[in-house]
Amino acid sequence: MDIPKNQLLLKRPINIKAIVTPRWKEEAQQQLQGQLNQLDQQLQQLEVQGQRAITELQKQSIQPPGPQIIQQIDNIQSQVNQRKSELLEQKNQSLQQLQQVQLLELNQEVSQGTIESIFTVELGDNLLDKWQVEILLRDGVVEEIRGDI
Repeated sequence: MDIPKNQLLLKRPINIKAIVTPRWKEEAQQQLQGQLNQLDQQLQQLEVQGQRAITELQKQSIQPPGPQIIQQIDNIQSQVNQRKSELLEQKNQSLQQLQQVQLLELNQEVSQGTIESIFTVELGDNLLDKWQVEILLRDGVVEEIRGDI
């Protein structure tokens, strides 16, 4: 790609927005519900794995368990509780997002993130105008490109 000497190629972030439609809401709710189901599965697996590790330690130790085994059990339980807390925080965030999606009104615009784009700039261009570009989607289809492309 040959660029004239009086131009520069630059990268810019492009904001992606979506128009809330019944289809968009349904897909967003399904995605969040899938995340919630996955987090529930991870929580169950964590409990089982933690209990299995503790049971295995108890089987290998003499009865009653010595201070070293008790410390190892406490460490396992602490790790399980920490990871459980992280998963529950993620679950809480997903529940809040699900509630927010349910409250969105149709035809409202919501942010979907950003992508990068390469653009040219030359003498006399307004860099701020070229920097502020966003794409508006309706059910995944580009409905509008806003800004100086």
